Amino acid sequence: MAASTNQLENLVLRQSVLGSRRLSNYLVAGAVSIGGIGFFLAGLSSYLNMDLLPIGDATNLIFIPQGVAMGFYGVAALLLSLYLWLTIYWDIGGGYNEFNQETGMVRVVRSGFPGKNRQVEFSCRTEDVQSIRVDIKEGLNPRRVLYVRTKDRREVPLTRVGQPISLSELENQGAELARFLGVPLEGL
Repeated sequence: MAASTNQLENLVLRQSVLGSRRLSNYLVAGAVSIGGIGFFLAGLSSYLNMDLLPIGDATNLIFIPQGVAMGFYGVAALLLSLYLWLTIYWDIGGGYNEFNQETGMVRVVRSGFPGKNRQVEFSCRTEDVQSIRVDIKEGLNPRRVLYVRTKDRREVPLTRVGQPISLSELENQGAELARFLGVPLEGL
């Protein structure tokens, strides 16, 4: 039984893809939340003429125009932080790539925003995969992406969006995937 399980594991390659639950997103959402709370409390302090902030004295602010502006920026920052926290909670962009030799299918699944199309899924047969393509662009905004190119010339990205992965890791993933599917690796 162990041999058949091992063969099944060799027939299925599954790669998880990190979505919006990255450390940088947590740090940005936390900073925007703290800043938004501070600005909102400063605006509210100037309106109530009572100090609500633990540090500083916001009662010296004149409500119109400084207090209104601080309150507006605070509300805007709190709404932005709510969006960021919900994006992290829903793990937008997270998912997996599954290459199944047993069923002959390739599936790319990503999480989206809640609604009718919460799960974004692309699937095709392994025979329809023409190649694995590596796209590398260096410079101020580097891009390192791994694509599955199908016979009808569609290119489906396999790597995460945001932080580019290292060149060696990208090459290793591309070579492993091309070897597993028995297709050429392009773009190196």
